[in-house]
Amino acid sequence: MSRLFQAALLGILQGLTEFLPISSTAHLLVGGHLLGFDDPGGVFTVIIQFGSILAVMWLYRAKIAQLVIGFVSGGEQRRFAFAILAAFVPAVVAGVLFADFVKQVLYDSFGTIALALVIGGVVMLVVERRQRTVVVREASDIPVGRAVAVGVCQTLALIPGVSRSGGTIIGGMLAGLDRRAAAEFSFFLAMPTMAAAFAHDLWEVRDDLTSARALEIGVGFVMAFLAALAVVRAFVAFVGRSGFATFAWYRIIVGGLMLAALAAGWL
Repeated sequence: MSRLFQAALLGILQGLTEFLPISSTAHLLVGGHLLGFDDPGGVFTVIIQFGSILAVMWLYRAKIAQLVIGFVSGGEQRRFAFAILAAFVPAVVAGVLFADFVKQVLYDSFGTIALALVIGGVVMLVVERRQRTVVVREASDIPVGRAVAVGVCQTLALIPGVSRSGGTIIGGMLAGLDRRAAAEFSFFLAMPTMAAAFAHDLWEVRDDLTSARALEIGVGFVMAFLAALAVVRAFVAFVGRSGFATFAWYRIIVGGLMLAALAAGWL
């Protein structure tokens, strides 16, 4: 299998899973391992993630423009912008304190990923099935205090397999947001969080950037952008109708299969 084809497959995998609550990191690590795709310094993974960021920014470009204008002129849009920034702060603090430990100790641990997938799936089922009082039905109406609570939940995504979107969506539901509002707030919070992570990681892998890998990185980037573009709107519509149980069971099954593969020595 050619490296360009592998890059395209991994780009699609990244774009499809980045904003679903099933952990894009877990899927990329396992997918890269199964394909035998070597990624020196993780530069390929770092750059194609930015393709997913651009996709969601393109889809929500009108709302982003409203946020920017509202931040200057004041009103409800400024309050929403402050809520996003407040929710972003815990990720910055956790990243500074724990990112190196996670990358050195947990990042390549398939056992950690498998357990995180299973436990996250069980938590998702519990939250989905318990009776909750919904107090926020539009993402833009989230109070700053509830936004910070969602941001704290996002820090759990440092653990591979937890899922950034899964942590923020479940955190949003626990904080009183309905499913659709929780998913949309997760997307807005992803923009500064992933952009900051991209800038940091790109600086870290700058010495591994070579022109020889430009084509495969470009292919992965474009495919991640297109896949994310296709999945985000469909995901919001799906969870509004059907909830998160499908994703929870998917996590449990995949995590269970990984644990079985590890026990058999296949992974």
